[in-house]
Amino acid sequence: MNINQNHTPMIQQYLKLKAENPGMLLFYRMGDFYELFYDDAKRASKLLDISLTRRGQSAGKPVPMAGVPFHSLENYLTKLIQLGESVAICEQIGELTDKKAPIKRQVVQIITPGTVTDETLLEGEIDNLIAAIYYQKGKFGYATLDITSGRFQLTEPETENEMASELQRTLPTELLFPEDFKYTKLVNHRNGNRPRPVWEFELNTAKQQLNQQFGTQNLAGFGVEQAELGLRAAGCLIQYVKNNQCTALPHIRSLIFTQQHHLMILDAATRHNLEINKNLSGGNTNTLVELLDCTKTAMGSRMLKRWLQQPTRCLDTLQQRLDSIEEIKRNSLFIKLQPILKEIADIERIITRLALRSAKPKDMIRLRQTLKQLPELQIIFNSIMTPHLIQLAQFSLPNEKVYELLKISLKEEPSVTIRDGNVIKEGYNKELDQYRILANGALTYLTELEKEQRKLYGIDTLKVRYNNVQGFFIQVSRKQSSLIPKHYSRHQTLKNVERYTIPELKEYEAKIFNARSKSIALEKNFGKKYLIY
Repeated sequence: MNINQNHTPMIQQYLKLKAENPGMLLFYRMGDFYELFYDDAKRASKLLDISLTRRGQSAGKPVPMAGVPFHSLENYLTKLIQLGESVAICEQIGELTDKKAPIKRQVVQIITPGTVTDETLLEGEIDNLIAAIYYQKGKFGYATLDITSGRFQLTEPETENEMASELQRTLPTELLFPEDFKYTKLVNHRNGNRPRPVWEFELNTAKQQLNQQFGTQNLAGFGVEQAELGLRAAGCLIQYVKNNQCTALPHIRSLIFTQQHHLMILDAATRHNLEINKNLSGGNTNTLVELLDCTKTAMGSRMLKRWLQQPTRCLDTLQQRLDSIEEIKRNSLFIKLQPILKEIADIERIITRLALRSAKPKDMIRLRQTLKQLPELQIIFNSIMTPHLIQLAQFSLPNEKVYELLKISLKEEPSVTIRDGNVIKEGYNKELDQYRILANGALTYLTELEKEQRKLYGIDTLKVRYNNVQGFFIQVSRKQSSLIPKHYSRHQTLKNVERYTIPELKEYEAKIFNARSKSIALEKNFGKKYLIY
């Protein structure tokens, strides 16, 4: 669709943003709604079962439109992600300064099935993988990335059957492959397919992208330099994720080459018949996972599923696990550990959101709750003798400094985001406390002013009120408006009432808004310092 001067300024803005984000549904913020136009509107109306309407005309033609309320966005995003769709979120970032020009907007977030990190859009006990396939002369390179943990792996299946088995094992929510990919049976009937230009799989480009990500001169330290097919897939994958995240990915620091001879080989048919995580009907009941998964944390549940889907053939690893289980069982540590583990949050994903600068205040509350459990966990670990458990215990050492900071600084029930304020605990920052006292005293002030003005002028219908549009104002019935003193300035006339303002009220309003603005600014600065958004 061409962007021409015949379109309205708003539609020109929309089409420009749409052209910059092809292949995605563009959610364009307008007031209390996210709107979609043209083909996006038609597609969204079918996928989300929402009404398709029209928004006047632009360039002489009707503009198809569909929209969702801003407060319901997460529900609609969840459905779209499950369907394999990608979404670009466009927000208003400026104020209306020119009535002839639209409010400035920009895409602030791109959400795809394989790169989503928001807790509300993820299944807590299942890995969320994005993957890429490359092929050459009948052999394959396959790379997977769990952006919520930073786990980045590649392998090189040697046959189409092995590749099919890998896809069934990993179940990626988003799959990249060259646009000339010939093995269509592998990718047909899947959601989240993303054909990519062939040049994105070029080997030198892939190595450059990966070295840049890891801050290395070469990839020898990862043992992957000879895995050229896998590297091509991994390079395309990391480039795609970086472009969509619009930020650095500091938590992705390594690349693991998974070699088939270290693992038990299970073809697609065997996996299906074993009913590891899906029964023969495609459901989740009466499966091996359902029988064995008595884990108490989301992280543990995801790890167990990985172990069952990809059984190791390494005898040392198996013996370590058996020895650890034996000691825990012999000393009845299950009973002691389970109540503690129930309080452990999904810190793997919380830390990722911190790294990506997308953590919310509730993430920090859960991190605080987790850190609170570590001393008790350490007491239990102090009595263990198994080398593998002793090694694991080193990862659960208490961090009193971080815990104390979160304990003294954050409220028990903070706002959803730091920009809403009401996140920092009273007593942590004296300047913030003073601003809050002033802002929170507004109701008392308005009540006292109303009583004073009523008594002074004998107007029993006089009320002092506030709304988001007019701010603070004095309201009087039209019947008693003749009693209003001369220093009252008319603010608004409605059917049955008149609204006024006075210098004292204007001055107080300015103080309140200034206090609120400064208090939120202080909280934002705190959030920026500690990566809370």
